[in-house]
Amino acid sequence: MFKGLPLLFLLLLSLPAHAENWPGAQWSTGPAATGPALQALEAYAFPPRDDTTRQGIRTDALLVIRDGQLIYERYAGPTTADTPHLTWSISKSLMATVLGVAYGEGRFNLQDPVVKFYPPLHRHPTLTMADLLHWASGLDWQEDYEYAPLKSSVVAMLYTRGHRDTAAFTADHDDYAQSGQAFRYSSGDTNLLSAALKTIVGPTRYPDYPWVALFEPLGIGHAVWETDASGTFVASSYAYLTARDLARVGLMMARDGRWGDRQVVPKDWVAFNREPFARYQASQDEAVPGGHWWLNRSIAGSATPWPDAPADTFAALGHWGQAMYVIPGENLVIVRYGDDRDGSYRHNELLKLALKAFVAKVQP
Repeated sequence: MFKGLPLLFLLLLSLPAHAENWPGAQWSTGPAATGPALQALEAYAFPPRDDTTRQGIRTDALLVIRDGQLIYERYAGPTTADTPHLTWSISKSLMATVLGVAYGEGRFNLQDPVVKFYPPLHRHPTLTMADLLHWASGLDWQEDYEYAPLKSSVVAMLYTRGHRDTAAFTADHDDYAQSGQAFRYSSGDTNLLSAALKTIVGPTRYPDYPWVALFEPLGIGHAVWETDASGTFVASSYAYLTARDLARVGLMMARDGRWGDRQVVPKDWVAFNREPFARYQASQDEAVPGGHWWLNRSIAGSATPWPDAPADTFAALGHWGQAMYVIPGENLVIVRYGDDRDGSYRHNELLKLALKAFVAKVQP
């Protein structure tokens, strides 16, 4: 069929349609944005910073990856490119990704009862791994923070009664609903997953597993993950990564769990992460829960939570303004670290301005 065709033409036919960029030890850089759209983004993300009152938007880091290349990076406050920043609840999505590697090794199924891997949950025998990943354990948990510390389950878990063994503290809660039937955001659910992982991969592998399974294959060299006194990773809250390293996780997720030629996390696991929890009741302006990631999806005809971002946008989010946004259709990953204390930061506003600055077709 190819008789007589020039050799160069045949070689061109064999090349991929679009050569992918993957970072080595360092990110390669792409074309830098300039102009009014970038200025508007920076004015929003980096207003004058008052460290005495801690009021307003206080961005510590803003980093943008496009087509696998670093195209924008800026830091403020004490944070630099080499600072492993506290990610707070981005840690939850990181634990889900680590679990995805174990899932790919055939070590558990989504419908496995969690008590199989964590016996202290004997009072909750119907609770499954999928239920925990949907924050639908049915446990009577109060995810309140500084504004209501006396009734907060998470404050007690991290700082007082439960800090020595976060999973045992969570498992001791009563039910408020049947597992799998209702969404209630819970840092305790994530720490139960972390304790289950100890049995899933074995206690010998567990202390190094996030590094061997995820961080090292992606070239992440500065990750820190704290444990409680029982040796369980505090997966709800206490992972620390540089912005550049966190972006590697985002790039892998944007490419359906693949890193170069290696399928680190199975495609069906990533699809589960990005599928809305079927029993979620949409709330205005709130991201939709998937499998321990947050989605910009419409539920039952509701508006998308971030109307100025594409519907395929999904994110890992944390307290005080931590965010990693993944927009596969635009080959875009945005990492934003912050120290916001007054709730003035808005995900949709940053996404709108970033898209205007870095995606030509939405330029005004």
